[in-house]
Parts: sequence; structure tokens; C-alpha cells
Amino acid sequence: MTSNYTVTVLGLGAMGLPMATRLASQLTVHGFDIAEPRLELAREAGIATFTTAREAAKGADAVLLAVRNGEQLNDVLFGENGVASVLEPGAVVILGSTVGTDAIPATVAKLAEYGVDLVDAPLSGGPKRAGEGDLLIVVGASPEAREKAAPALDLLASTLTVVGDNPGDGQALKTVNQLLCGVHIAAAAEALALADALGLDQAKTLAALEAGAAGSFMLSNRGPRILEAYDEEGAEVLSRLDIFVKDMGIVGKATRAAGLAAPVAAAAEQLYLLGQAQGLAAADDSAVIKVVAPAKRTK
Repeated sequence: MTSNYTVTVLGLGAMGLPMATRLASQLTVHGFDIAEPRLELAREAGIATFTTAREAAKGADAVLLAVRNGEQLNDVLFGENGVASVLEPGAVVILGSTVGTDAIPATVAKLAEYGVDLVDAPLSGGPKRAGEGDLLIVVGASPEAREKAAPALDLLASTLTVVGDNPGDGQALKTVNQLLCGVHIAAAAEALALADALGLDQAKTLAALEAGAAGSFMLSNRGPRILEAYDEEGAEVLSRLDIFVKDMGIVGKATRAAGLAAPVAAAAEQLYLLGQAQGLAAADDSAVIKVVAPAKRTK
């Protein structure tokens, strides 16, 4: 057990808490969240909790962030109660979120003033895999920063891909990843909506598709939840629909900046935007099928 290595996890939500719990199996973990129920769950998991992010971050070797966008990243690190100023020189900030490349250069420059490195490490895999250390993590950071973050990253990742030596490289690859994921979920929803419209049993259709050339990780992962979208409670929320509103927006901005046409990604983005407009923002992203087909035809 590497108990002398301390990781602070800021945000103990659906992904943060299982990651913190996984890290606490071998490391010293400090946690903070604005919601007291999440702090209680963290304490039950053996995680030391604090009343402020700054208190939680003091003395940490690494701070793991799960933020929504570049604005939140800047606020958490450099805002009125930002943690950057309490970090010791030589610490690292591990950015596990997808925020796009735009916010990275300024973040790197500001952290450097405190002698702190940014490890750009967007991750994916969902809460269950986070708790099992089975995440896909793509990393952009200097070799020295990667070495400092290794005790945490190695516990969380089953697949860790070093994209490059510069923060921003991870965000770039994750943007490509999210293009495919967003398109695949939308395509899976359209396909299963068509199966229903043709009078086919959706569950049998899904099983047949998974076994053939049309199969994909997203089809297998989201397919069962797509079939639950019309239930009264809907599918369990493991990935909110509005996350793909954000991520496909990042994809669109990146493709336009590169002068690249991306009509399929743009079409998928519109489906998520329509879902958000229809009140599905907080629903699981599998609910995008209800944008294509508001009601299920076969019972």
C-alpha cells in the first residue's frame, strides 16, 4: 500500500466517488464535494473528507479533477476558493474531464507559477468500471508529470494510452473519441427505433446486431439502456444526455477550427440538442431514442 502518496479527489459524484474508493484501496485519499450525502458515502468508504476544496488539497501529491468545462476548471483552480495556491511545488493536477483543448494552455501557464504540472488525462468507462480500475485513460503530459501521476492513474486505468508529452494532446484524442461515441449512440438509437417501427422485437434485434458486423461497444453498452428508455423511470442515469450536448459541441468547434467537414457528427449533435430542449438533459443519454421516436410502437 502506497499510503504516503496522497490524492485529493474534488467532486464525489457518479464518477468521482468510485474513483476515490478505488484509489483509497492503496493510497491516502482526501475528498471534497458540495453535497453532504456524497461526503457521508465517501466517509463510509474510508475516504478522509473536508469542508472545503482548499483544505482537502493541502499537502496532496496529486489532485484529481472532474469538472464540466473550461470555466469550471479555471474556477476550481484559480477562482476565489481555488486550490492551486495551496498546492506544494512538485504536485500535479490530473484533469480527468473532457473540456476541449482551448482551456489547456492558460491552465498550464498559471499552474506553472505555483510549480505544479497539469496531467491532461481525460477518462471514460462509467462508474462501475471506475470502481474496478477498468477505465480508458488517454494522457498528454511531460514524462516527469506522468511519473508523478502514475500511482493514481495506474490504479484507475486498465488501458492507459500516452498520446504525447504536451497537455492538450489527451483532450485532442478524447475529442476524436467523443465524435465516435456520440455518433454511435445516436446511430444505435435510430437503428432500434427502426426495428420497432418495422414490428421487430427490439431485444432480439439488439442481440442479432451485436453478433454481426454492425456490433460496436456503444451498441452493446447503450443498447439495453435504449430499450429501457420508454419505461416509466427510464434507464438508470449512468451518462447524462447533456454531457453529449457538451462533448459534441467540443467536437463541432474542433472540426470547424480545423476546416474539416463533419456532417455526421453535426447531425448527431442536433439530436442531443433536441433531447435537451425536450427536457431530457438529465436523463441517460440512451433517451436520445425518444427524440427519434417519441413513443414505442410495439408493446
